Amino acid sequence: MKRFARGLGSTLCTLPFALFGQCGAEAHKTVEVRIEPRSLIGVSSDTTDWRRVATPNDRERLRGWRQAWIAALAKASASANAGTLTADPLLFDPDRALPGATPPPGAYRCRVFKLGANGTAMRNVTTYPEVDCHVTRDGAVSSLYKVSGPQRPVGLLFPESSSRAVFLGTMVIGDETRPLNYGQDVNRDLAGYVERIGEQRWRLVLPRPRFESLLDVVEIVPAPR
Repeated sequence: MKRFARGLGSTLCTLPFALFGQCGAEAHKTVEVRIEPRSLIGVSSDTTDWRRVATPNDRERLRGWRQAWIAALAKASASANAGTLTADPLLFDPDRALPGATPPPGAYRCRVFKLGANGTAMRNVTTYPEVDCHVTRDGAVSSLYKVSGPQRPVGLLFPESSSRAVFLGTMVIGDETRPLNYGQDVNRDLAGYVERIGEQRWRLVLPRPRFESLLDVVEIVPAPR
């Protein structure tokens, strides 16, 4: 088996311990973060075709992106917090996708909106505070990872078209410092689309995540300098 080094291997290694809440004497050290999908057995390490990487479950989720949007928006629009949607119509327009889908490398601020309750413990619109996230680039593949928060997506952006990139990755939870391998746990795997929706503004759309919501929308904007 070839190691998917440029993709889900080395592009996400050597992230500072500080990004994961480790301070003091350990802050100067680095933590190796690798995602080596089981689905990549026999796949060339320089592939940029997300279809050769995605699990069957994630390919199904990506095919059903519009149905997930419709179901989530129906619940959210009928909720007491429907004003969140009307206050930002561009962010919550399923068809909004401008050229320049992949954010350039750099530091960003990410804000998560969970739409459509999946279970009785969640509201139909849940908004989380902004947190730091980063985009790095290695050839034709970029990595996107959320730095802080109890749930931290980490993964790769595969080019699909000028107006859309495919995100494949996994969820880091709590005080974990390494993600599970993509494809190892279906409940941790993530698949979605990244789209540019305005000037210096992108979003990551995750249809049917395993917990809490029918659709997650992650707003991505450059961090203040």
